[in-house]
Amino acid sequence: MTIDKTSRIAFLGLGKMGVPMAARLIEAGYTVVGFDPFEAAREAHRGNAGAVAASAAEAADGAAVLITMLPDGKAVRAVLVGEGGIAGRLAPGAVVIDMSSSAPVGTRDLAEDLKGQGIDLIDAPVSGGVKRAVDGSLAIMAGGDKTVIAKVRPLLDQMGKAIFETGPIGSGHAMKALNNYVSAAGLTAACEALQVGKGFGLDPELMTDILNVSTGRNNSTEVKLKPFVIPQSYTSGFSMGLMAKDLRTADDLARHLGVPAPFSKATSDLWTEATDALGPQADHTAIDAYVAKPKS
Repeated sequence: MTIDKTSRIAFLGLGKMGVPMAARLIEAGYTVVGFDPFEAAREAHRGNAGAVAASAAEAADGAAVLITMLPDGKAVRAVLVGEGGIAGRLAPGAVVIDMSSSAPVGTRDLAEDLKGQGIDLIDAPVSGGVKRAVDGSLAIMAGGDKTVIAKVRPLLDQMGKAIFETGPIGSGHAMKALNNYVSAAGLTAACEALQVGKGFGLDPELMTDILNVSTGRNNSTEVKLKPFVIPQSYTSGFSMGLMAKDLRTADDLARHLGVPAPFSKATSDLWTEATDALGPQADHTAIDAYVAKPKS
């Protein structure tokens, strides 16, 4: 099947990331039929000149490409091949692009199930946050058959600036989970360092400046400490619950492979505790508030 700007593109999951990602495709001239269970999300997509379906099944009807941006792989599996699954509504030879943060082992299993229906799956999770979703500069980690990735590469190029072909199916999801593990570990360490420094009388803003020209620099010191952590606004736009879920995925992958990863487990456990204490909808930068709170 040839995929071009006359093809029907279905997009499921019109949240903070999904809406601007779909908008990039619309701006490029693609017909994007979106669905989300929340009316505000559907209206946001409609406001970007996107077509809105009444259900996931309606969005999938005859679609050449189905993009999923859902909470996790279980949600993706349920909507595609669960009870009342919509995979059969897609056009013959369609491609599913799972851009959610799903578990890589589950992605492999889903690919086999879809293959039996004549549908190709690639996993293409993203990194970069809402700002980079809006300007189309996301990093995209694409796993799957190279020929299938090539078919949908023009779509990926509209949503991301750095497209990495990571290997076989599931490898994109593995890379995304491991990236978020490294990111969360760096943020936790930076927050702890600020707390210790403040206790000793160091200025957090000065500490951040020094870290950013020293070996302690990381993404969190560069883009999260001053706008979100030091003023305690905690408004980066990515939730505590989603980060904790990605950390469990990374830890589960290590255990599945039999690879010792004690710091991964410790980080995952810490973030699960923080999510339980602060709630899954708390911003992930609020890990600062959790590590600062005395533990009984």
